[in-house]
Amino acid sequence: MSLVVVGSMAFDAIETPFGKTDKIVGGAATYAAYAASHFVKEIQQVSIVGYDFPKEELDELSSRGVDLSGVEIVPDKKSFFWSGRYHMDMNTRDTLITDLNVLGDFDPKLPEHFRNAEFVMLGNLLPRIQSTVIEQMNKRPKLIIMDTMNFWMENAMDDLKVTISMVDALLINDSEARQLSNEFSLVKAAKKILTMGPKYLIIKKGEHGALLFHGNNVFFAPALPLEDVFDPTGAGDTFAGGFIGHLARTKDISFENMKTAIIVGSAMASFCVEKFGTERLKEITKADIDARLNEFVQLVNFDIALA
Repeated sequence: MSLVVVGSMAFDAIETPFGKTDKIVGGAATYAAYAASHFVKEIQQVSIVGYDFPKEELDELSSRGVDLSGVEIVPDKKSFFWSGRYHMDMNTRDTLITDLNVLGDFDPKLPEHFRNAEFVMLGNLLPRIQSTVIEQMNKRPKLIIMDTMNFWMENAMDDLKVTISMVDALLINDSEARQLSNEFSLVKAAKKILTMGPKYLIIKKGEHGALLFHGNNVFFAPALPLEDVFDPTGAGDTFAGGFIGHLARTKDISFENMKTAIIVGSAMASFCVEKFGTERLKEITKADIDARLNEFVQLVNFDIALA
């Protein structure tokens, strides 16, 4: 089952209370592809990198079934670079450097064999770029998911609303849901956002889990309490990759299966934060994932006798 993943492939330099890295590989599409590759082997990557992006990283993605024919390599420019410092709570951070480099010229052109994909993951990008990807599809995909952020709400709201109206599922965090809807209650926020076009809304709450809204249905998935959290960068993109990877593998977009997908995404994100960058996502096996999913089941499973 083909899955198109659109987004940045980049370098990050990260500082947390528990460590610091120099330039390492990151980017929304990179994290999403590594996560999804544990579930599907027909991932079609759409991105842009510079001459400095490591060939061994591209080879690693290819070895995992990622088709890189939609990745543009610009021979005379550097790849996108972001540097940030996380606070002690690991939920807030300061951006130190943002060098768009090649990402400033990103105008994705989908190869012809990408245009019939049934699943599309639109990573956090300029909303106008996200909508151009949808417009290049030969037919309506089975499911289109988009991620976005507060920056676009502040600087490109009109384009953002157009793109939101074109997708099936929107992925944002709790503060972004409040900003987009002008509602404090997340239930009220979700109801308002769902009138903008998407059938499903996933609200990420970091270490406090995630909420899935569809019509009048609500599902909550906890985050797994972890002993060691080294780097939350990419956790949301890893969540998205695990979420859509499960849906693409099962070819089932019912609300019930999306509840499972939320748990799968949460499990993948819990691996991501255990080491810097994409390192942990490269190490884990199916057995590791199955064991982690069982931990989630045990976390929320209980019996209750009602009098």
